[in-house]
Amino acid sequence: MSRYDDAVLPEAGRAPRLGVEEEFLLLDPVNGGLLARASQVRSRSQLHLALGLDEVQHELLLAQLETATPVCETLPELGGHLLRLRHTLSEVATGEGCVLAACAASPFADIVWPVPITDNPRYQRMHEEAQLLTDEQLINGLHVHVEICDDEARVDALNRVRPWLPFLVALSASSPLWRGADTGFASWRYLVSHRWPVSGVPPRFEDAEDYRRRSQDLVDRGMVADIGQLYWLVRASAKYPTLEVRACDVQMRADETVLLAGVIRAVIMTVLAEAEAGLPTPAPSPETLDAAVWYSARHGLTGEVHDPRDLRPRPAAKVVRDVLDHLEPALRQAGDLRYVRTVADRVLHEGNGAMRLRRVLDDHGWPSVLSYLRDQTQSL
Repeated sequence: MSRYDDAVLPEAGRAPRLGVEEEFLLLDPVNGGLLARASQVRSRSQLHLALGLDEVQHELLLAQLETATPVCETLPELGGHLLRLRHTLSEVATGEGCVLAACAASPFADIVWPVPITDNPRYQRMHEEAQLLTDEQLINGLHVHVEICDDEARVDALNRVRPWLPFLVALSASSPLWRGADTGFASWRYLVSHRWPVSGVPPRFEDAEDYRRRSQDLVDRGMVADIGQLYWLVRASAKYPTLEVRACDVQMRADETVLLAGVIRAVIMTVLAEAEAGLPTPAPSPETLDAAVWYSARHGLTGEVHDPRDLRPRPAAKVVRDVLDHLEPALRQAGDLRYVRTVADRVLHEGNGAMRLRRVLDDHGWPSVLSYLRDQTQSL
């Protein structure tokens, strides 16, 4: 892959706007069991003055909820909305006897299973067609939208972001625990989500028309029910003029969500600058990318990470620091450099979510995992 130094960011103009969607579990405050109270919590949330009517949404299962921030220009603005949404929804969930947990996979042994499907025709159809897959969709992701108004630039950026996906999976890995057991993986969420027919690393597209045609062809052939079932790790949003990066586990801490949003925005700014400079689009083989993502889901930040610039494995801490050096012009232009470096340094020192959850489980046992998830979700 060409070095970013060969491309030049425009001196003028703002960084692209961004927004974030976070998914949460509703857990029993005593034993961590899943509670199917999403309808009650969402109804109560709509009465809360600190929450917009569309900021809290249902997910596939009734033990899950999703929040969506407004469109933001800066990371502090984004962080403020994330804290507002988390703290307010946690308060609302407590009123319905639930713990709101920013947890990327259901960690505790099932008390009640399966969890009921949300009363929505689309979700009900999915359950009829893939019952066990939907019953086990007890996973939560972080979706980062970065504004790219031009259709061609958006698809070009998608192609250029593909080699960055293993790094993002490794950095964000936060789901080692699954239904009462340690999976041995750093991101079990990725393994569960990858069972759907159109998922994982997207293919490379010729242009925006090729993306539109091939996406619609999957729907027309009945291979997926709608465009929303294109579960690639990065895709052109069907609703907004954004590139939607879906590679990350939901983060236990809001500031780590902001870290990932800042890194993702800087990656997109970087690849757009490379495109503007006429640098070639990286073209790693599909099997190399798929294997690197799987490796990241297995190991996270323990051991080695595949460097997005050449997909060679190197020590995780070195890759993180080298990547931030590589992204520094974009981070500096966006005003994000200090924030991103500060939080990234803490993650390298304390571990990402997967490493910390394992440490809590090993040192203190399952009851402490529940209290840790609750405290981290509401952490400043």
